[in-house]
Order: sequence, then C-alpha cells, then structure tokens
Amino acid sequence: MTKLIHSMVRVQDLSASIKFYRDALELEIVNQYHFNDFSLTYLANSETGFEIELTHNHDQHEPYVHGNGYGHIAVSVDCIYTAHKRLSTCGINASDIKSFDHEGELLATFFFITDPDGYKIEFIQRAGRYL
Repeated sequence: MTKLIHSMVRVQDLSASIKFYRDALELEIVNQYHFNDFSLTYLANSETGFEIELTHNHDQHEPYVHGNGYGHIAVSVDCIYTAHKRLSTCGINASDIKSFDHEGELLATFFFITDPDGYKIEFIQRAGRYL
C-alpha cells in the first residue's frame, strides 16, 4: 500500500516561501538540504506526517509557470472563521468564506489563499468527509 509523503512546489524566493508556510499553515522546517544549484526544504507540523517540499533552483530568476493542470493543495482546520481571521492578522489575503452543498447537504465550507509563487491553498472546515 502506498503512503503520501510530500508535495513539491518550486519557489523563487525561499525565505519568503518559508515565512509564508510558517505563517499560513503553521509548518516548520523538518529538513533542509543545500546543493550547488538548488536547495530542498521540507516543512511539516505535528498534525500530520505529510510534508511540503520547497525546491529552490538558485539560478531561477523568472516566476514559474503553473500551466492549466495544477489546481491546489488543501488543509483542514477546526474552525474556518478562526483560521480566516488568523491569516488576515498575518497579512495574508484570503478569499471570502464559501459553503458548497451536494444534493441538499453541506459538502464543504472553505476559502483560498495564494502563496508567494502563485500556488493556491484551500482551507476547509473539518466536517463530513473532511475530518
């Protein structure tokens, strides 16, 4: 059986990305590996073993192009309103909180933020299938 361990994103400004993920997702550096041409930084928290891998190519000066296939990563939170307020306090712009029904039942309450490189992150209230 497979186990999801990390998702990798390429970042242009490593320091800005580390600060963003610390503030936004409450992640801390687990490991960091520096090579001549690139660095790998793994971030996680005690809530899950899943990590975000930030790949910083030292010679990358242009913003990365995401294409039209990538969507977002998602995190769940105990209280969507508290999370939204906390992000605002950190100076992170969050979309409006929305709810989404399926066949008359609440499926999700959520909002989105965007990291310094344009990657979308969805915050979802822990409930139903998103416990």
